[in-house]
Amino acid sequence: MSKLLIKNVKVIATVDNKKTRIENGAIYIEDNVIKDIGSTTDLERKYLTVNRKPLTVHQIIDATDKVALPGLINTHHHLYQTLNRNIPAVQDVELFDWIRILYEIWREITPEGVYVSAQVGIGELLLTGCTTTVDQFYIFPKDKPKDLIDYEIKAAKEIGIRFHPCRGSMSLGKSKGGLPPDNLVQSEEEILKDSERLVSKYHDPKEFSMLRIALAPCSPFSVTKELLRETINFARKKKVRCHTHIAETLDEEKYCFETHKMRPLAYMESLGWLGGDVWFAHGIHLNDEEIRLLSKTKTGIAHCPTSNLRLGSGIAPVRKMLDEGVAVSLAVDGSASNDSSNMLGELRQCLLIHRIKSGIKSMPVDDVLWMATRGGAQILGRDDIGSIEVGKAADIILIDTKKLGYAGGMHDPVAAILFSGDSHIVDTTIVNGKILVQNGKLLNLDEEKVIDKANKIASEMLKQASKKTGIDYLKR
Repeated sequence: MSKLLIKNVKVIATVDNKKTRIENGAIYIEDNVIKDIGSTTDLERKYLTVNRKPLTVHQIIDATDKVALPGLINTHHHLYQTLNRNIPAVQDVELFDWIRILYEIWREITPEGVYVSAQVGIGELLLTGCTTTVDQFYIFPKDKPKDLIDYEIKAAKEIGIRFHPCRGSMSLGKSKGGLPPDNLVQSEEEILKDSERLVSKYHDPKEFSMLRIALAPCSPFSVTKELLRETINFARKKKVRCHTHIAETLDEEKYCFETHKMRPLAYMESLGWLGGDVWFAHGIHLNDEEIRLLSKTKTGIAHCPTSNLRLGSGIAPVRKMLDEGVAVSLAVDGSASNDSSNMLGELRQCLLIHRIKSGIKSMPVDDVLWMATRGGAQILGRDDIGSIEVGKAADIILIDTKKLGYAGGMHDPVAAILFSGDSHIVDTTIVNGKILVQNGKLLNLDEEKVIDKANKIASEMLKQASKKTGIDYLKR
């Protein structure tokens, strides 16, 4: 049994039900579970000496000047898109045009590309305080191996992040009225067969699970209604969760009106896609009645503030959702629509944009922290992560406040993490009791090697796509 004591923490923000904060606190961990929390004085007495004799603790972290937060939970991402950041041709276009252009590049993905892109994205997430991440992978070109998603699962296992990969899918090609090219879509039979394979092979429903599968048809404009119906029925039979994009843009709303004669959420409701086992990404263009419906059905929303701004899609009505009791979490979305996998940066973005959307008092720090931790845990159906409490998984981050960016801001050290700072790189990231980031550096990944590989693969994908399409993607 491994034993870890984190002591002298400046402030522990537990994000428990009472939003307790502990100054000069300490956290005692055995293996992968938080066993005790309290003052440094009390926990040193309990775990470093017994009857004046030293008690074995395998590791001690002196967290002087550091703030402890629960590990952040990212509930929507596309890791493969780390290879497609900042492409000039899509820097200044909205979602539908953006996605049409990128489809041509995405179909050049390879198993190595999936693996390396996952290393890049997971590494960024860990460095910025994320300990649990979702990923929606839906790119399965007809001329590529069918097990591409397995390569990102491999990367996640090796690096050590808690992972919820979503088996994404596209079944509605351009020839049938959808957006994706026909050579990027699969049949319903093929998708469901692979979904069953992944659930059987990887899904672990047990407490403290490091890997759970969800099923995630891509969007209303890229999948058939038959696939949506069959997926939700299959998922409920297997007791796994479902996820997709909804109400992200006005173009999507127009598409649903023209194709299905109803708004996006009504369309999903007609197919059985509401409930506590479903969460949607974005939810920007939802009206008050739809927000109440989400609350009533316990359907969740993954809020992606930076991506929504980057693509000009809008600002989701998050304050209204929270006030109505909707489960809302935070997410970075794909790096091609965000240009980073910066989880801590997402919290700051959320804090700021809703003060424009719904007023200066509409988004306090505690609400942002709740969405990024407890909100994410709720959406993923987990009660073993999301807070620093006895019995919870040992997913904890430490942020060093003894930096110029925080100087003068220690009146409220927890709020300083969102309001101040000159970097979103955390000092320490602990996942399942294991230290994965130490002194701001990844321990299980050779960053320089991965950077070189990623840049090489990204360049080759662009080169191959340009050769086939004749498009110069380096021109705006």
